[in-house]
Order: sequence, then C-alpha cells, then structure tokens
Amino acid sequence: MKNKTLLFNSFHSLPIDKNILNVFIILIGSLSIGLLAQASIPIPFSPVPITGQTIGVVLVGSLLGAKRGALCIVLYLVEGSLGLPVFANMSAGPHILIGPTAGYLWGFIVAAFLMGIFKEKQFLQKPFSCFLSCFVSTTIILITGAFYLIILTQDISKGLFLGFYPFLVGDVVKSFICAFIIQGSRKIFT
Repeated sequence: MKNKTLLFNSFHSLPIDKNILNVFIILIGSLSIGLLAQASIPIPFSPVPITGQTIGVVLVGSLLGAKRGALCIVLYLVEGSLGLPVFANMSAGPHILIGPTAGYLWGFIVAAFLMGIFKEKQFLQKPFSCFLSCFVSTTIILITGAFYLIILTQDISKGLFLGFYPFLVGDVVKSFICAFIIQGSRKIFT
C-alpha cells in the first residue's frame, strides 16, 4: 500500500501543465470509447447494433466528471465525423451523426455529463446508488436513441421496436458491468 501511495504521489508531483493533462485525458477517453464501439453485435431487424460504447460513455463520465466527460464525448463525435473510424464497425463520417444511430450518439453527451454529476454528488460511493446512476445514464442513451428513431420512422411503435425494446436487458447488464467496474476501481485507488 505504501508503494502504491508513493507512486501516485510521485505522478501527481510531476511538472505537467494541467491543461495539457486534461486534453490528454479527454483524448484517451474518446479513443477508448472508439475501441469499445468495435465490440459490436448486429441485430438483424434493427439498424442499431449492440455495442460497448455505452459502457465507455458511463465510465468516462464517472472518471472524468461532468465537464470533461461531456467534452470527451464531443471530441469522440468530432473524430468520427472527420473520418476517424471510431463509430461501430469502424464506420465514420458526418452522415453517421444524422443516421439511424444518431440519437444514441448525441445522447452520449448527456449521459456522460450526468454520470459526472452523479460522481460529483457522491452517488457512486455505494453499490446500489452506483448501479442506479449507471442505469439512469444508460437509459437516457436508450431513450434519446429510440426517440430519434421514432422521428425517422414517423411511427412510435416501430421506433420503439427497432430502438428501445431490444436493448432493455442489455441496458441493465451494461449498468451492472459499469457499477462493478466503478466500485472495483474505487477499491483499487483508495
């Protein structure tokens, strides 16, 4: 334990500009979400795959806080729109930000910001409140994505069938995984 404390204290005493460090952390977070996006399972009847992005979004918000977490997502969306293959299935381009998965992508900003708020309000301290925080954030992504699909299809039941119902169980599972990781990391770093 003493060596771990010494290592962290040594790292924090390095003469690194805080702004440069923030940019680096936000960049690493955005690229991590891009990597998790490649863990993608297509659903035959839906234009929306199951991906690991949601886990990355929740973790980034919980680690970086509200402002840096939201900035991380904005950077991720910019990277993808400029042609970096960071979206699901190595896709990229500005058309993705208005395509069938756009509602989910834009919802990432809100979810990361909200997870940061939950962190700042100490809601991630206990396992159950941590799980609920993760669940609320992942559900916001699901709702914004489904809402956008409803607008695209101009059919409420079709939009919910394509973009909401198939992801409910995954929403719970991803929330549990995120809460487990957050709680585990708290034990390691405290």
